[in-house]
Amino acid sequence: MLITDSDDMFFQSLYEFMEHEKQFLQCPAEGPDELRYIVYRSAFNQVISRATAYKRLLLTIKTGYDDVIRELQRREDEVRTAQRTLAALKSHPKSLMACQRRASQLRERISVLLRETSDVQEEMKKQKSCRKQSTWIPGVTVSDSEDDDALDRHLKHLEAQRDALMDKKSHCVSLEVKAELDRKLQDAEQHRDELSTENHQLNVLNEHLRFVYERLCSGEDEKPLVPLEELLRSTLENIRQISVTTDDIHSLDTELFEDNEPTGVNESDLLTHYLDRFIELFDSARYEEAALIAARCPQGVLRNLDTSDMFGGVKGPPGSVHPLLLFFQALLMTVPVDDKLSADLSLQLVRCFLQHGATQLVSHAVTHNKLTFTEQLGDALTEHAQKNSGVADLCVTLATVAYEACRLDRKTALSMCRRGLIHSAAEFMKHSRDLTAEDCIWVLRHSPSLTLLQLLTEPQQGLAAILSVGVACSTLLSEPQQQELALQLLDSFVSRGRGVLEEVILEDSMSSVDIWTDVASLCSDLNRDDLSQAVLSILLDQSGTKVLSPDLEGARLMEHVFL
Repeated sequence: MLITDSDDMFFQSLYEFMEHEKQFLQCPAEGPDELRYIVYRSAFNQVISRATAYKRLLLTIKTGYDDVIRELQRREDEVRTAQRTLAALKSHPKSLMACQRRASQLRERISVLLRETSDVQEEMKKQKSCRKQSTWIPGVTVSDSEDDDALDRHLKHLEAQRDALMDKKSHCVSLEVKAELDRKLQDAEQHRDELSTENHQLNVLNEHLRFVYERLCSGEDEKPLVPLEELLRSTLENIRQISVTTDDIHSLDTELFEDNEPTGVNESDLLTHYLDRFIELFDSARYEEAALIAARCPQGVLRNLDTSDMFGGVKGPPGSVHPLLLFFQALLMTVPVDDKLSADLSLQLVRCFLQHGATQLVSHAVTHNKLTFTEQLGDALTEHAQKNSGVADLCVTLATVAYEACRLDRKTALSMCRRGLIHSAAEFMKHSRDLTAEDCIWVLRHSPSLTLLQLLTEPQQGLAAILSVGVACSTLLSEPQQQELALQLLDSFVSRGRGVLEEVILEDSMSSVDIWTDVASLCSDLNRDDLSQAVLSILLDQSGTKVLSPDLEGARLMEHVFL
């Protein structure tokens, strides 16, 4: 049979098509496969469509081929169905055994539930019978209510409680008696105040009479003798001239009160009265009155941290002022003139007021000098300012007062910087004798400011700056968070001309060549070659300098530059 070239090309392309499709569909190399059958059927259709004389024969062959394929598929499906049926028949005994085990477990569970139900019903019957027999006894179980010994023990316990309550009642008085005692106490306090006023007047009169007496005694020794009338007139004039002022009277009242406080048994009784009254008010949750009693207690017995802990450990009624706040308010109102609270109480007072948002009370206590200032008190104000921007300026101002009182110069300067008083802080640091260069760097770390750095490194009136430019740049460049600040300072010198940077380096007597070499190296590490080259060129231009080395000899070569 002769095959033309076109037919040859057709069959060749057909074979290539079949191979490509089988590879694309990933048909297995051997065995029956649905995908391979589809590829062959498609190729057969192309052959039939190309044929002319044998088309009818080819269609008959294709029909028989398709019938055979369908029959094979049907048989294969029947085989798979038979296999599944066989597998199901094999697993049926296992399922039957599992169901039997489950049924056995359920029967056991049902028997348990029946026993428990029977027990519950018996218990319910017992309880019903107990209710019919007698009422329940509080604090006694059902089993104990049927035990005579347990009932006797419970009876003794109740009798002991009754005796304790009766004993407590014997020490109490009725409300009418208490009101009468309170009225008598108020009358006694009022009478005491009247006697104190009268005592003050008598003491003033006694002072005047003592002065007259001393003047008369001294007049007897004078030569010549002064007439009595003239002596009395001059004495009275002197008394009028040295009469005490209002402030002196207040201070005299305090001294007299302290000098005339009851001693011995009277002092002990008064202190016991205050303590008993305080405990009574505190136990009855009358915290405001208890706070006043504690603040006014003689000799400050209750003005301590233990009392503040008592107020801090309780809570008042909803919507009322916290008891601890009431205690510190009472302390603030009753602290004597020219007197201060202890350091511990001052710190607790400030923390309490800040916690409850009473910053104005803190301001009042600080401005009226009623607190003992400590570093911890200033730190508490600073921490509160950082967390509450609304009162930040006031709290930082008060912290500055505390730091100044404690002579903590570097924290004082830092507080001034945080308030925006950069120039004032710089002046304060320059005039402070206790601040060192390390303190200045500490302030710059906590409050970075180019303006402050420039003011601290700037010489004033022929005097050296408080902070060396080289030391400052070397220190700040070695700290990742402060590198930008040092670069800004160097850029400010370079931007004003090369001569400015050269003048700064030459006038910096506190920095050696090694320090400036280190500055140049750090600038180079930060990819600021322009600054590094500017510093190195200035160092190399100095007379007598050939090579810059990091050893001591290299430092001595440039030592004359900084003299």
